[in-house]
Amino acid sequence: MRCGSSRNLTVHHRVNRGMGGAREEWINRPQNLLTACHDCNMWFEDHPREAYSEGWKVRRPMLPTEMSVLYPDRRQYVLFPDGTRAPVTVAPRARPNHAATA
Repeated sequence: MRCGSSRNLTVHHRVNRGMGGAREEWINRPQNLLTACHDCNMWFEDHPREAYSEGWKVRRPMLPTEMSVLYPDRRQYVLFPDGTRAPVTVAPRARPNHAATA
């Protein structure tokens, strides 16, 4: 999904399962799973800083629901356990009132 491709997709775990798997019940739930092509999966490994900052990877102890994901449309979404997502909205910055200081 990072590149928008619909070919050769695999399941990507945002929080790594680790050696031997993980015991957390959410590890294989929608909020922790994304689809990614082989090239994007390789990109995640080759560019961990960007993958973490864009939410494609999530570091423990953070939960996947606590980190938004940057989608190909350049919008950020929070993923939920029921498989839905919601866009992240950022409030506009307040503009200084220059008339009040004059």
